[in-house]
Amino acid sequence: MGVFTVKVFVWNPQNPEKKVSVELVVNSGATYTTLPTSLLASLGIKPVRSIRIRLADNRLVEKLVGEVGIEVEGFRAGATPVIFGDEGVYLLGSVTMEQLGLAPDPINKKLKPIEPLLLKSLALRSN
Repeated sequence: MGVFTVKVFVWNPQNPEKKVSVELVVNSGATYTTLPTSLLASLGIKPVRSIRIRLADNRLVEKLVGEVGIEVEGFRAGATPVIFGDEGVYLLGSVTMEQLGLAPDPINKKLKPIEPLLLKSLALRSN
């Protein structure tokens, strides 16, 4: 997949006036969006839990997770999980893209809206 970036607005859901604009690398291989810990601290984002994640080099590490509000190309999510990452790491993960209803278009190097599925559950009856 071709690497590309998107401009996003990120804010503290508890204090929406704390908002910044950043560029994120679109990474459908990353589960969660990741931002530098220092940026999240400047927005007043607090960790809500700690999780184990697998890195691209196959190492397993413990990272803090919080929540941010995010807007990408007019699509908004009031709260999405975010990893407290290392300096210089700005990734848009698949959970956030799914929440926004967006998917990467690697040919045109942009995000495109998707048609979400709503499947009706069929109850099985036993005779």
